[in-house]
Amino acid sequence: MKKTKLALAIATSAMISTPVLATNGDVLIGLGAQARALGGTGTAAFFGSENALTNPALLGKSQGTEFAIGGTIFKPNVKVSANTQTAVYSALGMGTDAPVSQTSDNDTNIIPEVSLSTRINDNWTFGLGIFGSAGMGVDYRDTDELFNGYSNLQIMKFAPSLAYNDGNFGIGFAPVIQYGALDINFYADTDFDMSAENIGNGMSTDLGYGYNLGAYFDITKELTVAAAYQSAVSMKYKDQISVAANAFGLTMSDKLEQPAEIKIGAAYSTGNWMFTADAKQIRWSEAEGYKDFNWEDQNVFGIGAKYTGNGYWVGAGYNVGSDPIDKINDGSFDGQAVDMFNNHFFPGVVDRHFTLGGGYKITQNMALDAAVVYAPEVKKTVDTSTISSGFATAYSMGMGGGAVAASSEHEVTHSQIGYTLSLRMNF
Repeated sequence: MKKTKLALAIATSAMISTPVLATNGDVLIGLGAQARALGGTGTAAFFGSENALTNPALLGKSQGTEFAIGGTIFKPNVKVSANTQTAVYSALGMGTDAPVSQTSDNDTNIIPEVSLSTRINDNWTFGLGIFGSAGMGVDYRDTDELFNGYSNLQIMKFAPSLAYNDGNFGIGFAPVIQYGALDINFYADTDFDMSAENIGNGMSTDLGYGYNLGAYFDITKELTVAAAYQSAVSMKYKDQISVAANAFGLTMSDKLEQPAEIKIGAAYSTGNWMFTADAKQIRWSEAEGYKDFNWEDQNVFGIGAKYTGNGYWVGAGYNVGSDPIDKINDGSFDGQAVDMFNNHFFPGVVDRHFTLGGGYKITQNMALDAAVVYAPEVKKTVDTSTISSGFATAYSMGMGGGAVAASSEHEVTHSQIGYTLSLRMNF
């Protein structure tokens, strides 16, 4: 029987349940209030010290010293409706196969951001970014039929930056230190005796290391083009994935890698207006953990427009990136298990974001920026009939029968809204 493979899919999918935070997959569409207001752009558009979070080369356009502190209140709305488990009960004559639903109780997250830039001389600028790049999970602990699943992954990055500029070009480099914390808890019936066991080991933490590299070129005073690369960062969360797998007689690594990103962008200014466009590829297919769950490389596009007036600015944008989680959909037990637990524990399926923001100069040296990011509802359904039939057959063996469950499916709906506020100070 393939109960061990199903248990593994439950455990591992939950383990890699990183946050869905106005995101492309689980990656924030933009870092900083101005970037988030303009569709997640910022590879070529100069937004001040917050560029330390996106393309360190652009710090070469700064003057003096700027410090910004802020954060995002993110509110995802994730709901699951599934009859994967109830179809098993129905096959055993223990109830109906009606679907069971719950909205995840993990519906509010706070993501901090701090950035600094200070010019050293005419050619060199130092910057610093401290920011949450991911952090959330799902919480279905009120519902037995949904495995009482809970996951929580928080990721923070610390990135000191150094930028060099000369004339109409600049380059920048930032070593990255990444802190991650992972906690996972769920229930699984590993003995098929109608008695689920708690699988959980408390929180694990780790430090990982990577780098950001960027460059820009001013084709004219009005038009800038740029490119940036963010390396993958390998992480290992002790006794999380491995302990969950070991509960079912399996051996697995605790490694989980945040994927590399390649970005290009352009920014054009005319009068009071600036127009921005970014394209990036997130390399999910190469990242440990994600590639095992059939995540594909994701192409993301963002556009934005910003109007700057006397002491204020307003902006809007749009960001689109297709669902990176490719359904296996092959009718096999293994394929359905992967599809289901991506859907259940890791619903990074939103594909469009509408953004709006603005800023106001409070004093000559202080400004307040704000942004709102909205991702409309997306629905994804996967077939789980083979899983339900496998469970029903395994349970019924002890009862002297060979029950087979009716068809079943797992559906998730997901929408998001996030509010970002940032205070910028110039010296």
